[in-house]
Amino acid sequence: MSVEQTARSARVVLYSDDAATRAAVRRAVGRRASRDTPTVTWVEVATPDAMTAEVAAGGVDLLVLDGETAKVGGFGLAREVKDSHYDAPPVLLLVARPQDAWIAAWSQADATVPHPLRPIEVAEAVAALLRARVAPAAASPSA
Repeated sequence: MSVEQTARSARVVLYSDDAATRAAVRRAVGRRASRDTPTVTWVEVATPDAMTAEVAAGGVDLLVLDGETAKVGGFGLAREVKDSHYDAPPVLLLVARPQDAWIAAWSQADATVPHPLRPIEVAEAVAALLRARVAPAAASPSA
């Protein structure tokens, strides 16, 4: 990854109605998920309307959605975003247990991390999704 790529900030929308969950994700990732990914600009939201407004505004590099959020969980929101946006950002879904992988697949999530959240696992998942999102734009062939 070039200096230009790492200088760019990645905009990550973090959706959960639980402030402790949002704080755990932010602590796990920190300012940068890995050395070869951009710094993260966190946008925390606690309501589905705020999350969909952020996606509609554009410029989102990654969505981290809590599948355990009450009333409107991340599973349904992930599916809604993937179905309604042509170039939807990748989605990392926080799930209650690994057995929820089947519903995460239905929701079209790009990756999952089970509770309890393990910092290394969260950071690695965020880094992988950011690499996939940011690298293709920089790797376009030159004429």
